[in-house]
Parts: sequence; structure tokens; C-alpha cells
Amino acid sequence: MRKIPAALAVLTLAVVSLTGCSMPGASGCTRPAVPDQDVMDLIKVSGSTDAAPQVDVRTPFHTTDVSFQDVETGDGTPITSDKQLVVVDISVVSGKTGEVVAKTGYSGDLTSVRPVSALSGLFPKMGDALHCATEGSRVVLAVPPGGVEAQTAASIGLAGDESAVAVIDLRKVYLPKADGSNVYNTGQGLPTVVRAPDGRPGIIVPDGAPPTKLAVQTLKKGDGEVVTGDVPVRVHYTGVLWDAKTVFDTTWDGEPKSITLDSVVPGLATALKGATVGSQIMVVVPPDKGYGDQAQGSIPAGSTLVFVVDILGLDAPATTTQ
Repeated sequence: MRKIPAALAVLTLAVVSLTGCSMPGASGCTRPAVPDQDVMDLIKVSGSTDAAPQVDVRTPFHTTDVSFQDVETGDGTPITSDKQLVVVDISVVSGKTGEVVAKTGYSGDLTSVRPVSALSGLFPKMGDALHCATEGSRVVLAVPPGGVEAQTAASIGLAGDESAVAVIDLRKVYLPKADGSNVYNTGQGLPTVVRAPDGRPGIIVPDGAPPTKLAVQTLKKGDGEVVTGDVPVRVHYTGVLWDAKTVFDTTWDGEPKSITLDSVVPGLATALKGATVGSQIMVVVPPDKGYGDQAQGSIPAGSTLVFVVDILGLDAPATTTQ
């Protein structure tokens, strides 16, 4: 990854913080209104949310627009960004026959993680159907012709002029960014952090020599699960070289990364262990807790590394509930 001057990154973030906008957080997240309740009244969904739903549709079913409704409302993390990661089960029902034409496994496996944008790609006319929907919810969509991606529709036998019904169970929703309470830290000659509205951090490295010992600061304190190292942790992070003051790696240009504590440098592993989901931490890693006297890609030998990490959730091992 190319190096980005830290000063330029900070300037960009400062501009975004003045002119950008972001979707509301959990406390102010409101589900959009259902476009057509008359259409939704033609669909009945029943059964446990732990298993595939029973879907009864008055056929032939037709709609000209996407409508949606929460059959069950969970109390977990809300979806506020199409970049957020989720685990879902989906059933698709033909509007002509009322039969299920496709469904996921409903096995309880929480390892099939994908961004919300992947669901928008599957249902291109989805619109706001998942905005502010929460983990644990079951959402029903009335899908107009063309509302299922063309190749997918053909593969499951939906005609081009056919409406459909989709039932989406939100098994797991990862945070889009650290959402914990801000924590006061004294300067102590360590870097400072600024944030764009979407959570992306800018790291300002001070002049002067770096600390010789591992330094860890909690910038936001989350109240979620504890990172133990027993399962992978899903994070957004940015890494900066202290001496060059340049970004050497970041996940914020793409999807959050799943990491294990034994796959990262020892200093970062130490900082992450015991931290909680929803937290943002800053870690200054001296060479003996990083890559030591070995160069690593664009990281020179003997480098002090600065990481800012948002802890978004814990990944789950594959399980079977049926």
C-alpha cells in the first residue's frame, strides 16, 4: 500500500469533519416508513427466527416498488452503513407460485460475513429496507420485477416480470466504527488522533523520539464482549511509522479485517487482549515488540509503529444448531 503523508491525511479528515455527513448512530437510528402497507398485508411470515420461516403469499403476488416490514425486531447493533459487516439468512419466495425458490442453510453458522452492500447487490432495489434494522431482526421485503439481481434471478427460476418476497434474518451485525465512551488521556508525548464522521482516524505523530516501551491508550471504551484471543476479532485499523509519519497500512479503504492475536506483532496482540468490543485503542509499538531489526515490506528495520484500532466485533466459529 502506498504511503500517505500523515499531515495530508489529517487535513483531509479535518475537511470531512466540517463538510461531511454520516448516518445517525444507534441512539438516533430510526427505521424508515414502510412504503405500502397494503402490499405487506398480502404476506404472512411465521415460525421461529432460529429456523427458516414459513412464508404464505397471496398469489399471484405483484408489486411495483419495494416495501418492507420487521416481523421481529432485535435489540442488537443497528445497520447504519452499507459498509457494515453482517451475517444473514435469506429465503426468497416466488410471487407467481408462493413457493420458496432459494434459501440459505439456517445452520447457525455465523462465519459467512459480508458487507451490507453485498445484499444491496443481490437486491438492487432494496433502498432503505435495512437502514437502522437491528441484529436479531427478521425483515420481510416485497420485491418488484427486476428487484433481484438478473443473474441470480435466472439461476433460481424467477422470470423477468415476476415479483418476489424475501425474508432476511439478521444473525449478526458488526459495528461500523468504535462506539464506546470517550476516554480522557494525558498527552505524555504520544500521538493524537482525530476522526472523520465515518470513524476513520487521522494520527498526528509528535516530533521527538518515540517511547522505548509499549504504550497503550484507550481512546473510546466499549461495553461489548472482551477480546480473549480464543476467537478472531474484527477490526478497522490504521498503522503509521513514527519516524516517517506516514501511513503504512489501513483497512479503512476497504472492509474491516479479521485477525487473530497470534497473527499480529506482539505489542499489538498485548494491547488488544482484554479490550472490549466498541473500543478504540492507540498502540505505540517499539521495535522489540514489533518487527525488530527485520524490514517488513514498506516498514524499515527498527521501526516504531503506531496503530489506532477500532474493535468492531468478535468472529464466531462454525456451529450447528439443527
